[in-house]
Amino acid sequence: MREILHIQGGQCGNQIGAKFWEVVCAEHGIDSTGRYQGDNDLQLERVNVYYNEASCGRYVPRAVLMDLEPGTMDSVRSGTYGQIFRPDNFVFGQSGPETTGPRGIIPKELRFQVCHSLGGGTGSGMGTLLISKIREEYPDRMMLTFSVFPSPKVSDTVVEPYNATLSVHQLVENADECMVLDNEALYDICFRTLKLTTPSFGDLNHLISATMSGVTCCLRFPGQLNSDLRKLAVNLIPFPRLHFFMVGFAPLTSRGSQQYRALTVPELTQQMWDAKNMMCAADPRHGRYLTASAMFRGKMSTKEVDEQMINVQNKNSSYFVEWIPNNVKSTVCDIPPTGLKMASTFIGNSTSIQEMFRRVSEQFTAMFRRKAFLHWYTGEGMDEMEFTEAESNMNDLVSEYQQYQDATADDEGYEYEDEEDIQEEA
Repeated sequence: MREILHIQGGQCGNQIGAKFWEVVCAEHGIDSTGRYQGDNDLQLERVNVYYNEASCGRYVPRAVLMDLEPGTMDSVRSGTYGQIFRPDNFVFGQSGPETTGPRGIIPKELRFQVCHSLGGGTGSGMGTLLISKIREEYPDRMMLTFSVFPSPKVSDTVVEPYNATLSVHQLVENADECMVLDNEALYDICFRTLKLTTPSFGDLNHLISATMSGVTCCLRFPGQLNSDLRKLAVNLIPFPRLHFFMVGFAPLTSRGSQQYRALTVPELTQQMWDAKNMMCAADPRHGRYLTASAMFRGKMSTKEVDEQMINVQNKNSSYFVEWIPNNVKSTVCDIPPTGLKMASTFIGNSTSIQEMFRRVSEQFTAMFRRKAFLHWYTGEGMDEMEFTEAESNMNDLVSEYQQYQDATADDEGYEYEDEEDIQEEA
């Protein structure tokens, strides 16, 4: 079985992660003490993807929680599901990443999943350091991240552009799939779609956890059309560096009012492709989709799902690159989220995500040109060269997205030299 080790780092990562475990526990019928209270055999069929079964019949999340200060951990521990985690798996303070589980016990098929933010300190610094160490140690394993990017209007710290740029440098090289989240876009969804006047972080995390649950549901439950992290990567990533995805969820309902209306596949499809539904501040209408994946949950006809996906591509053909035919993959999982009859999750690889990298890059350059705040980093042993490299790596990424956005089907891809030239060189 494809087992996943979940790692959450920093305040943001731990808050998102804690909410994710609440949702997953509810879907698998596991209560806050780790005991199974469900009523459906399918809940336990693949429970070992995310849980280890302890000797006394308890299910323990395969999760490592880390932070450089104990505050966040304490609030997770005192939360609803705080007692379900293994006490040894809380790592904080000066103990480095080597304390996160003995190396010998990592199963052969293990995948890694990391929740962190890129603007703060621990999630971006410690989080990406851990990702690069895991990549060194296990170069062939899949690494999926849920990364919260700094948003244009919601800034927590002045050095966010530095932290985010250094993090992206690591994520381009060492992660396989990055689900991009952004507080600004989440706030907009809360205001516009859910009509919440004063959204709290709880509301934002509710949206994120619904999406995380949707992205991972095919790993956790059997379905008609299945998918796993590697299948997802094969279908979504045409070029290895372009692995940053926009995500969305439908139907969008606020925490307090899960609606029980009879949803239809066309309704879900319409909402999931809507630009207002994307959880990062980039507009897919400003770019083109290289690839996309639509994951439906609930009892529905796969034929109808396929028809809807073809319909979307035909109606909006200008928003899809024409040199990748059939570039929308659909998945159907029979088991809907708790409290809904049907739901869908969207993952898109769109060239418009360059808007977000551009925004961070401009803020980075404005400060870096004057070397503002740099002494805090060099004082910790970093080199100015690391900043220059990270900046050029991010600008290269933006150029790559732009290049494939402008490419057409009749472009010459690579110019192959003819045989005479090759023989002359020889």
